[in-house]
Amino acid sequence: MHLFDELQVREVTLRNRIVVSPMCEYSSTDGFATDWHLVHLGSRAVGGASLVFAEACAVSPEGRISPEDLGIWKDEHIEPLARITRFIREQGAIPGIQLAHAGRKGDAPLGRLGNGTGIQRWLDARRAQCHSLRGRVSASRGVGRSGIREIVKAFVAAARRACLAGFGVVEIHSAHGYLLHEFLSPLSNQRRDGYGGSFENRTRLVCEVVTAVRRVWPESAPLFLRISATDWIDGGWDLAQSVQLAKLVGPLGVDLIDCSSGGISPGAKIPVRSGYQVPFAGEIRRQTGLLTGAVGLITTAAQAHAILQEGKADVVLLAREFLRQPYWPLYVANELGVPISWPSASRARRHARSRGLKPARFQTLHGRPARHT
Repeated sequence: MHLFDELQVREVTLRNRIVVSPMCEYSSTDGFATDWHLVHLGSRAVGGASLVFAEACAVSPEGRISPEDLGIWKDEHIEPLARITRFIREQGAIPGIQLAHAGRKGDAPLGRLGNGTGIQRWLDARRAQCHSLRGRVSASRGVGRSGIREIVKAFVAAARRACLAGFGVVEIHSAHGYLLHEFLSPLSNQRRDGYGGSFENRTRLVCEVVTAVRRVWPESAPLFLRISATDWIDGGWDLAQSVQLAKLVGPLGVDLIDCSSGGISPGAKIPVRSGYQVPFAGEIRRQTGLLTGAVGLITTAAQAHAILQEGKADVVLLAREFLRQPYWPLYVANELGVPISWPSASRARRHARSRGLKPARFQTLHGRPARHT
């Protein structure tokens, strides 16, 4: 594999193997995308990335990581996001969205929300514990079956809106100590019902969310799953369980495992170094045959290219390096001696017309085209 090889996933073609990882921008009011998001995401598409992920978008208002995070919990969020996806597609890139619920790690102003499902009371109590974790905490014990059903419905509704907004890839966030990861990890999941205890029970909610989202997400479009491949704590979630989870979700319709790590507890001792999470992507890819993405302190052309050449991942996801240099793929192509076209507004317009993207047309969940103007 070469860093600038195309990658076909279902009916979506990535023009290279360089992906913009989701980055929280803390620039939203009530979840709405702004000009800041258009420039942040659009500039990386202009810069040559193949797939540009919007930050973790909350599937419910109480599920935000912070009050300033993007949301996709109501229909009014669709058009501001569609404006961004149109621009990304005009540059020849694919717009992606990460759907998330922060769980106990959320910092949204719950007192003003009032959802009536019992989730708010559960989150209030768990958030008080979150930043003082030193071991096993019953972080996901309090939400009942009705609350779990509401969570699944929220992910489904968000996926429907993501489709209408023109996103080409959806990623379900099940990492970094957020809600779905809380259910996976034995450090945080102390439930005594069908969602706790055994590996099968702890993975049940993730599998339910994946199944429900895949059912409404277009068959032609890829579905990714981000996981923390290890908690970096003895007795916690680890690589062996991550491999088994990948084997479960692959048949459910997940196309790629985005391999991150940590986040369940501040007590974790993480050996942070260049490419420290790459081995997780390599091992999951080797044992399952699924596509994987490597993320975490990937900064140079040689490093990114070697990851692919050695079969350790199928794509590389970068965040900080894209903050430093939005046009990173263009400079990397020059370094590797790969011919590449530099951005041109007229070329983008021609590309958009040739692809029928102006006005943009995106397939709805019922097979009819949705037009956004």
